[in-house]
Amino acid sequence: MKINKISNIYQLAFLRHVFPINCYLIDETQGLTLIDTGMVFCKNGILKEAKKLGKPITKIILTHPHVDHIGSLDSVKNEYPGASVYVSARDARLMNGDFSLNKTEPKLRVKGGFNSKVKTKPDVLMNTGNMIESLKVIAAPGHTPGSIVLYQQTSKTLFAGDTMVTHGGIFIAGGGS
Repeated sequence: MKINKISNIYQLAFLRHVFPINCYLIDETQGLTLIDTGMVFCKNGILKEAKKLGKPITKIILTHPHVDHIGSLDSVKNEYPGASVYVSARDARLMNGDFSLNKTEPKLRVKGGFNSKVKTKPDVLMNTGNMIESLKVIAAPGHTPGSIVLYQQTSKTLFAGDTMVTHGGIFIAGGGS
């Protein structure tokens, strides 16, 4: 795991050269906000960094519920049972195994790896425009029907989940995957 720090943001980068997985800890006033939990094996790195920062994880925000973003959700939640879990109202259905489409959504099969073994359920359903501490929620459907991105005005940072990734040094946008 490699850690990059910018302002109050800690990027936890796992498997950077193989299958990049990023989780972020945001050092907020009362505690830490975790954006995405990575795969199951990311748990130890997340918990170690939170302990090093000396604050509890109080919020866990999921950009979307693919397994590489929620894999260690149960483990992190077990360590911080008071942490609230946030996911978009739309993608909460995917976490419950409901892959049906809304009438207004493109008639494409919902793709991606989902983990039906995750027991943790969201506490807060987000919609575009919601504020979570310093982060503004913005709907970014495409990768999943309810994908979100988060924008932090103070650092001018966009946390894009998988709506924008790099592959071989080239930026690519994920649509309908």
